[in-house]
Amino acid sequence: MKITDVKVETIRIPMKKPFRIAFAVQDHSLNVLVKISTDEGLWGIGEAAPFEPVTGESAATVLEALKLFRTGLIGMDPLDVEGIHRMMDRLLSGNTSAKAAVDIALYDIKGKLMGQPLYKVLGGSVNQIVTDMTVGIDTPEAMAAEARERVEKDGFTILKIKAGINPSEDIQALTLIRQAVGPNIRLRVDANQGYTVSDAVRTLKAFEALGVEAVEQCLPSWDLDGMRFVRSKVDLQVMLDESVHTPIDAAKACKIDAADIINIKLMKCGGLYPAEKINAIAEANHVQCMVGCMLETKVAIAAGVSLVAAKQNITEADCDSFMYAVDPEMGMPGGFAVNGGVYTLSDKPGLGLDIDF
Repeated sequence: MKITDVKVETIRIPMKKPFRIAFAVQDHSLNVLVKISTDEGLWGIGEAAPFEPVTGESAATVLEALKLFRTGLIGMDPLDVEGIHRMMDRLLSGNTSAKAAVDIALYDIKGKLMGQPLYKVLGGSVNQIVTDMTVGIDTPEAMAAEARERVEKDGFTILKIKAGINPSEDIQALTLIRQAVGPNIRLRVDANQGYTVSDAVRTLKAFEALGVEAVEQCLPSWDLDGMRFVRSKVDLQVMLDESVHTPIDAAKACKIDAADIINIKLMKCGGLYPAEKINAIAEANHVQCMVGCMLETKVAIAAGVSLVAAKQNITEADCDSFMYAVDPEMGMPGGFAVNGGVYTLSDKPGLGLDIDF
């Protein structure tokens, strides 16, 4: 089987409301869909969700990268996933969301060829996962009201609270959120590199008293030594996100005991193939993983939740971003069904999505 064509399509995804984190505010996402076709009539769909502050990419750079990758892809075997990653890495450093788009499409083809859903292609047998729902930065009162709505109206049992701009307001927000949702809702916090070491230790101690179970990337991405120090001073779990893009990053973090959990994002690492490597390195070092997401459609989300379902060491999921969109389905039926925070994956081959272009 040979790759015969690579098509791309840019899509604009408007959000229901602006989404604020410590270093950015987004009211839409401009993503790129990829369709890889073969000489045997099989084709796969992938997605790039670039985010400049994290991946260093925009939709425009993704389109240019995919033009370059197309020249290498034509004539290659779509099952040669390692060879295709090697080709892309030789052509361009970084550009991980563009590489993820190609990677996801290859796994979609593989699933269709095998006649199996992606979570089984990746070695799994369980077709359900539980995700959290994220509450963006707002006034503490507004965040508490949104948290209550996510629990009481939407049925989520795990909330991820964005923080990192003002530690005192973060503590106030988490206090009000805990009061609003009660003692049984699992809470984790994402500070998006917003704290200093001293702020982190003080603030995380306050979070401990509120029953927060984990805090994600509280320090700048480069400060692994600081993360190790913070971890030694607190009892809740310390998670790395922006610090870990590659398997090598994961190995460095594990070597110095800088994390309890690593957040794997397909857009950040380049797709499912490198994501499996990161998880394997983490597992070998007794570090658990979570799969997170950028502002993605159901294409990339279906790939991410399939990885969660397939790997025992991936114990958590933060795969909610498509629900922020004005139209979460975006003309992409299938992939998985949603009931509160529980996703039931499709048993259709590949990503299981009914989409073509």
